[in-house]
Amino acid sequence: MAYIQPQIDLAKSWAKSHSENSNFLYALTPISRLNLAHTLAATFNVSLDKVRRLFAEIEEDSVFQNHIEQGLKRVIPGASSFSIGRRLGWYVTCRLVKPRTVVETGVDYGLGSCVICAALLRNATEGHPGKYFGTDIRNEAGELLSSPYSAVGRILYGDSLKSLAALSEPIDVFINDSDHAPDYEAKEYELIKSKLSPAGVILSDNSHCSPSLANFSEQNGRRFIFFKEEPSQHWYPGAGIGFSFIERNDP
Repeated sequence: MAYIQPQIDLAKSWAKSHSENSNFLYALTPISRLNLAHTLAATFNVSLDKVRRLFAEIEEDSVFQNHIEQGLKRVIPGASSFSIGRRLGWYVTCRLVKPRTVVETGVDYGLGSCVICAALLRNATEGHPGKYFGTDIRNEAGELLSSPYSAVGRILYGDSLKSLAALSEPIDVFINDSDHAPDYEAKEYELIKSKLSPAGVILSDNSHCSPSLANFSEQNGRRFIFFKEEPSQHWYPGAGIGFSFIERNDP
């Protein structure tokens, strides 16, 4: 009880808050941030300082912060504050890869969509334009994806498998966050396999509870790394990010 009582107390407090009931808005603990930074540096073979500069870039972006704060007042009136949490890893990935096309399955209210599009807008100022496609089965999903982020992103409504099958653009970054059933997740990877660019990167928001991306990576000669997050001051035990990529220095 000494181990789990703090989480129980946080859960009781959260249950009375009328805040979000999924895609929680917690920050990461300092250790978890450090682990994420090291994971990204190792995955993309860049310096830790570069990763930390990109963390600061999105967290100090006043346009982004104001956009999300105002949007959450409409979407989740009970949310008094927010943090993008592990989505820092999504942002850094998109800033480092400089993707022409990013696809995310599972959008919900669109916080991740805005994070990705913020990276794409930054990339465009450096001469690397890109676009974002999000898929969601809910017709009201993506409430936060409005100007300026909607200039580089759009939502495709309907079953993600049908939306992915209809996409013709080569995919540089693919993020899975839709149906958490391992079989469904595996079907998404098989659908986009032929659409991935040669250096395409896959991220899974489900790898803490599904082996699908690890299995897909093993079967297709890709590297796989998993980052396990630790939320700060929240009852939820945390999810993580699975990274699947081609190691460029492989013999």
